[in-house]
Amino acid sequence: MNYIKSISIGICMLTFSLLFSSEILAQSKGSNGLGLMIGDPTGISFKSWTSSKNAFDLGAAWSLENNGGVSIHGDYLWHSWLNVEKGNLAFYYGIGARARFIENNDTSLGARIPLGITYLFADAPLDLFIEVAPVVDLIPDTDANGDGAIGLRYYF
Repeated sequence: MNYIKSISIGICMLTFSLLFSSEILAQSKGSNGLGLMIGDPTGISFKSWTSSKNAFDLGAAWSLENNGGVSIHGDYLWHSWLNVEKGNLAFYYGIGARARFIENNDTSLGARIPLGITYLFADAPLDLFIEVAPVVDLIPDTDANGDGAIGLRYYF
C-alpha cells in the first residue's frame, strides 16, 4: 500500500502546483472543481455542479487511522445558500457511498451522509470546504464510523 500513498502524494503535489502556478488558470471559472482534502481521509476531491443547488462530489484518498487503507467515495449534494457580503457561502448535505480498501485485504462498503459548509471565492475560481460524514459500513459487517476533512478546490 506504500506505492498507493506515494502516487497519491504525487497527485496532490501536482494538483497544488496547478492551483497556484498559473495566472491563466486563475482567470477561468467553471462548474468542475479539483483539489485536496486533508483529514481522515486525506487525498483528492472532485466536485461537479449540476445546477445552482446540486452537485456530485467524488473523493479518492488514504486513511491515516482506522487500519489505514485507501478509500473512494461518491456523494450527491444539496446546497442551501446563505447571505454574505462577498463570495458565496452554503451549507450542504447529501447521500453517498464509500468503499475502503484496507492493507490486510479487507474491503468495506457503506453509506455516507455528508454535512458541510463551502465558500466560493468571489475573485478566484476556488472553494474552501469543511465536511463531516457519518458512515455506516454495510459490507462485510455493519459498523458505524465517519469521515471528516477540510479542503480546497480549483474550478475549471
